[in-house]
Amino acid sequence: MSKIVVLENEINIKRINNNDYLSITDMIKQKDGDFFISDWLRNRNTLEFLGIWESLNNPDFNYGEFAIIKSNSGLNNFKISIKEWSERTCSIGLYAAAGRYGGSYAHIDIAYEFAMWISPKFKIYLIKEFQRLKQQENNNIEWNFKRQLSKTNYLIHTNAIESNLIPQKLSKYQINKIYQSEADVLNVSLFGLTASEWKKNNQKIKGNMRDYASINELICLSNLECINSVMISDGIKQSERLIKLNEIAISQLTILTKSDQKQIKNL
Repeated sequence: MSKIVVLENEINIKRINNNDYLSITDMIKQKDGDFFISDWLRNRNTLEFLGIWESLNNPDFNYGEFAIIKSNSGLNNFKISIKEWSERTCSIGLYAAAGRYGGSYAHIDIAYEFAMWISPKFKIYLIKEFQRLKQQENNNIEWNFKRQLSKTNYLIHTNAIESNLIPQKLSKYQINKIYQSEADVLNVSLFGLTASEWKKNNQKIKGNMRDYASINELICLSNLECINSVMISDGIKQSERLIKLNEIAISQLTILTKSDQKQIKNL
């Protein structure tokens, strides 16, 4: 369950079958006067929109019941609830939820249409805020993917260390010191600090420097881990690898930064 705030109005969002559904119960609070969701649903234009949407997205839509409901729209005594609409037509665009986050929910496509019924201003702000939420979620997914990729590549890196830099019969402490030394080759090449130096400068922060790296830095880190693994296998000295990795880090981050700036200009 996530939420957005539109014109000081908090709106809950549920994820169902990989689709976003917004609480129109929350949205209706933005409309002035005594209006109800049933007032919107009994409108003939609303029903026509819902019928077209269901026909495009729902193979189980009950067209027979929809025709009966639509034929009654416009009559003074016609009224229908979200629950009745869903049960009679087998719709998937609207549903009534019970429980803590209960209320009426609409697929994002339909939620936009409902927002227009509230007001054009509300619809515009809803779209902008929902797009901001999706962009934030995409950034988080991308960052997590890059972080996981970096961790996976680090396994290749540690395997190269174990195969080429660790002699037999060393103590666990000595082995860990070698791993730490090689990890800091990457840290210094990319971040300019060893892990202990970063921790000393950020004593109140949980985690390590890689947990706070940017997406571009994680991309570069993954590349450095693979390159360093190859250089270790080739028997290149640590001091020489450090200089080369730093040059590569500077070059790659420069390219990635310029690419980001170009994409921003093209928006």
